[in-house]
Amino acid sequence: MKKLLLILLLLPLFCFGQEREWTSEEQEILAVIEKQRQDWNNFDIEGFMEGYWKSEELRFYGSNGVTSGWVNTLERYKKAYPTKEHTGQLKFVINEISRIDKNSYYVMGEFHLERPVGDADGIFMILFRKIDGEWKIIADTSC
Repeated sequence: MKKLLLILLLLPLFCFGQEREWTSEEQEILAVIEKQRQDWNNFDIEGFMEGYWKSEELRFYGSNGVTSGWVNTLERYKKAYPTKEHTGQLKFVINEISRIDKNSYYVMGEFHLERPVGDADGIFMILFRKIDGEWKIIADTSC
């Protein structure tokens, strides 16, 4: 019983106690995400959208289906979040960043919105690709 208790007490240290060091590419991706968070919190949806690939091939997968293209995704955000009361204050929790290939990564995490019209929480998986020397989101699945 004592061994089981010791294992249960030490398990969180092995699972969560060791902070991972981010590679330079992962840090660049995290900087894009942080800029998006700041823009969102300043009710700058256009600035927030700068993290996305300006292409008709951009895909946003949400609870209302698929939105294709940068312009359509921008319009979707503007419609869903028309005022500062709707955007509120955004916080991210990044759970995982993993390399897919030389020029792409996926990021899995959580979002938390504190806002006067009611808080919102959810999860996301976004795909980043390095395009013209910059990391851009090419696909976003949020719910």
